[in-house]
Amino acid sequence: MRRHLIATALATALIASTTGALAAYTAPATTLTGVTSGNYTVDGSHTNVLFNLTHMGFSRYYGRFNKVDGTLKFDAANPEKSTLAITIDAASVDTNNAKLEEELKGAQWFDAAKFPTITFTSTSVKKLTDTTGQVSGNLTLHGVTKPVTLSVTFNGAGKNPIMGAEQLGFSATAAIKRSDFGVSQYVPMVGDDVTLTIESELHLAK
Repeated sequence: MRRHLIATALATALIASTTGALAAYTAPATTLTGVTSGNYTVDGSHTNVLFNLTHMGFSRYYGRFNKVDGTLKFDAANPEKSTLAITIDAASVDTNNAKLEEELKGAQWFDAAKFPTITFTSTSVKKLTDTTGQVSGNLTLHGVTKPVTLSVTFNGAGKNPIMGAEQLGFSATAAIKRSDFGVSQYVPMVGDDVTLTIESELHLAK
């Protein structure tokens, strides 16, 4: 009986907090005017780093990384002065196929034991429009560092009604050749050209 009462109380509290958040919700601002500058941290639970490449010419095969951390020093007035640093756990690769994931972690692919992290550190930011830009930087994968440019779209900014923190949202894409990073297993049967798709939310650090 006591467990039932506790469960009921928790459910009631959850419904109440969600209802309150919905009542407080306003759509994010889609321009940089009024956006808070400062140090933001990646919300790993609302960030997706996806990759896809051709599989034998029949389809495009998709995977993702489940553990992503990072920081953004954001200057809303002068976006070109912003800096970004991202770290990905190579062993968190996820393809919905356990056998393939173990292979990808191995020496012929990511070699996660030897190179446990994938990193991206920005070197420049170019504003194209009020909501789009390019972030160039150094991508380190499989122990090899190469320049990569992200095409970035600013989705919006505002206060998260549940967490209460200032929040930013971005989408980004990039293209790389995996062989440039020493990952050439099965090329060209499995594609060399890899498309990266990133969706990320970041919270203002307190």
